[in-house]
Amino acid sequence: MFRQSCSEKPAARPRELSEADTAALVDAALAGFFLPRLESGDRLCVGLSGGMDSVVLLHALRRLAGAGALPARVSAVHVHHGISPRADDWAEFCRACCARLDVPLTVVRVDVPRGGGEGLEGAARRRRYGVFADVEADWLALAHHRGDQAETVLLNLLRGAGVAGAAGMPAARSPVRGPALVRPLLGVERAVIARYARAHGLEWVDDESNGDTYFRRNFLRHDVFPRLERAFPGAGAALARAAGHFAEAAALLDELAALDRAAVSAASGRILVAAFNRLGPARAGNLLRHAWVRAGFRAPETVWIGEAIRQLAAVDAPSKIRVATVDGELRVYRGELYLVPRRETPPIEPVPWAGQEALPWAGGWLRFTESAGEGLRRGALAGERAWIGPRRGGERLRPDARRPRRGLRKLLQESAVPPWERERLPLLWVGERLAWVGGIGCDAEFACAPGEAGILPSWESR
Repeated sequence: MFRQSCSEKPAARPRELSEADTAALVDAALAGFFLPRLESGDRLCVGLSGGMDSVVLLHALRRLAGAGALPARVSAVHVHHGISPRADDWAEFCRACCARLDVPLTVVRVDVPRGGGEGLEGAARRRRYGVFADVEADWLALAHHRGDQAETVLLNLLRGAGVAGAAGMPAARSPVRGPALVRPLLGVERAVIARYARAHGLEWVDDESNGDTYFRRNFLRHDVFPRLERAFPGAGAALARAAGHFAEAAALLDELAALDRAAVSAASGRILVAAFNRLGPARAGNLLRHAWVRAGFRAPETVWIGEAIRQLAAVDAPSKIRVATVDGELRVYRGELYLVPRRETPPIEPVPWAGQEALPWAGGWLRFTESAGEGLRRGALAGERAWIGPRRGGERLRPDARRPRRGLRKLLQESAVPPWERERLPLLWVGERLAWVGGIGCDAEFACAPGEAGILPSWESR
């Protein structure tokens, strides 16, 4: 299970490097990447799979930070996918590795859905990056190297990717939420990483699936790239360089998309459908792809872009537009584009509330904080069963004491809550009386008077 040497024969040039030279190459790559970015006390977390590359990254960062060469606090996170029968062993290895390095480790178990359209690898990746987004750190470092980049470029080209896909993996990316995702070893050859691991006597684990050429990336790594390198020496390095050129072109397209978005957006920041439809097909597709990625989703396929543009241009009832990927949906409401992530549906059965500070709801959190003069009166909550439920239709609420009770449907329309969001809203009931609605507020019967002790509900949706 554990190894102290590499199975691959290293390339000639890295094999000739001394141990000091190898460490210097890794150190220079990490210092050159992080020193212009890090501020004193930054939290730097390593995505630790237990494989050789991530172990080397963690070891080198811990060594540099311990020597004062990097102004960061280093930690690690291991995602336990539960796919391999050895997953528990890998988690234990990561715990032991971090204990030896005196690095705090968080192990997070995820449930990877099987049988979906994205495949097992895609589903595992999505859950893994979901964990990364929740890490409490400023930076989340991944151990992808130059060989990984070359494989990604070729794989994306074979899938028919555009400029952004041909650019491969970015060295740094700021997601919608969570720490910045960085790949500081993206320019380092794997043979150098392997030499570093041997020179420092490091141990790591091997994922048995890495040798299975049924998976396309493994097929490229084991069957295609060795032949390419024999026929075209330096093919991997050339593809990695090409990724840099494509990245420059992609950056220019992003700048154009940002200009177009500023020209066609409403005051809300959302894209106006009428103005979007006046763009030419190429610029419309570029803007839609840019907006989709900026929302935190994976770049959509060309066929999806084309279908979205067709529907936006031709449909008579814009609110019924629904173009979906595995990550989310494109919707339209009141003439504006909404990019809606896939989220959990609310529970069907009532959820009792007995004063808890937080309850999970539809993929987000319903929180209750103590307040004075706002929210629900404490006295109005005493003595009756309180519970949370979804909207079922026909509910009535009186948010303003000067006006009569009104239908919740009308109130949601007036508050411009999109139809697809209305079914996810939490409703707080006290006995058989509706006391509070997420996105609307409290019923006047339950509202706090000025200075009165109360409870303020809030819903953090994702």
